[in-house]
Amino acid sequence: MPSTREIRQRIRSVKNIAKTTKALQMVASSKMRRSQQRVEQARPYA
Repeated sequence: MPSTREIRQRIRSVKNIAKTTKALQMVASSKMRRSQQRVEQARPYA
């Protein structure tokens, strides 16, 4: 059975991973939106 300290450490690690994941998702969605806008702008020339 893990100690209280180990459990707290694990919770902290999971929270940090969640923050990183959320930041990466925001970056990806921003890039996707930008790419979609470029496709829409280029459509009249296709």
